[in-house]
Amino acid sequence: MNTYYFDHCASSPMPQMVIDTMSELMKLHYANPSSLHQSGVDAMRLVDRARAGVADKMGAKPSEVLFTSGGTESNNLAIKGLLSRTARSAKHIIVSSIEHASVYECAKQLEAEGAVELTVLPVDSSGQVDPRDIVAAIRKETAIVSVMHVNNETGTIQPVEEIGRLLRDYPHVRFHVDGVQAIGKLPFRWEGSGVDLYTGSAHKFGGPKGIGFLLVREGIELAPLLSGGHQERGMRSGTLNVPAIVAMSQALRLTMEKLEMRRATMYGLRRRLLDIVSDIPELHVNGVSELNSAAEARAAPHVVNLSYPGMRPEVVIHMLEREGVYVSTQSACSSKSLKPSRVLLALGHDAGRASGSIRISFGDEHTIKDIEVLGAKLKSVVAGLKSLERIGK
Repeated sequence: MNTYYFDHCASSPMPQMVIDTMSELMKLHYANPSSLHQSGVDAMRLVDRARAGVADKMGAKPSEVLFTSGGTESNNLAIKGLLSRTARSAKHIIVSSIEHASVYECAKQLEAEGAVELTVLPVDSSGQVDPRDIVAAIRKETAIVSVMHVNNETGTIQPVEEIGRLLRDYPHVRFHVDGVQAIGKLPFRWEGSGVDLYTGSAHKFGGPKGIGFLLVREGIELAPLLSGGHQERGMRSGTLNVPAIVAMSQALRLTMEKLEMRRATMYGLRRRLLDIVSDIPELHVNGVSELNSAAEARAAPHVVNLSYPGMRPEVVIHMLEREGVYVSTQSACSSKSLKPSRVLLALGHDAGRASGSIRISFGDEHTIKDIEVLGAKLKSVVAGLKSLERIGK
């Protein structure tokens, strides 16, 4: 039986070229890049070259690239590290209600500890925050605004460039963007964006797990989360993972080279899937559902979120799995939770709809034919569940 992996938002497969690079480096460059001997110096040269590669593709300076273990660490470091370096009076932070857990729970933890005052901003029915709400929430004590680039459940694009422009009038406020789901899917240049901190995670764009980066605007200092050997300019201690860093840089280069072609292809896949779903009345599209260019400006090309109200999502997921189709529910890190999706509740959906969602996310391997197969499997699964409902009644 053929299998179809539609869970790229959770993790994407590594291209063979990246696997080969990482394997070769693990065999040949195992020295600690902080060591003073020649093997260590050679390893650090590879790190420096990879740092320059990441900077080039993101439109940053090499000195602004900080290597971390991935998106969760980068998001926590951006918020906690910045707050620890700000004046004691600047302890107010602003986040949107649809942030990834590594931002939202980080902010809630700080609030519970009494370390900050927190403002959580609402979103509209498509899941987009209003930049005017952000400006209205700013105080003289505001230290940081954190708004993600692309929502990891619905794929809704946040207006980060507009927010960045508006925040230029508030130089005491730093702007953090979780870009984990945007890199390789949307065009973005760090230089001139108005963003002060930007998070990336390698395994979302064809790199290995356990490695990521945080872009940190020149002049900004972050207090480290980890005490240790002062690597990464004292902001992130720990032995640098040379093979993973180099593999991430290569994966980023490969994904950026195909960005425009990927966007065009994936928007075509998304349109076709939404067209098929429109013939399945039991399924509801969460986020941006319209099929026009204005709507697509608010929706990432690689994500479709669907709800079957009243049906547990794991039932749908396992029935699709039996058909060789792999999708997910909520974000991967929240997929085992029995609670309704916080993101879908924030969009104004009731608990039934927020509890019954599945997320479909595309990759480079997918074609229109794959979407046709997916659509047929969705129709078959829904029909089977409807018949079971009738029997149950």
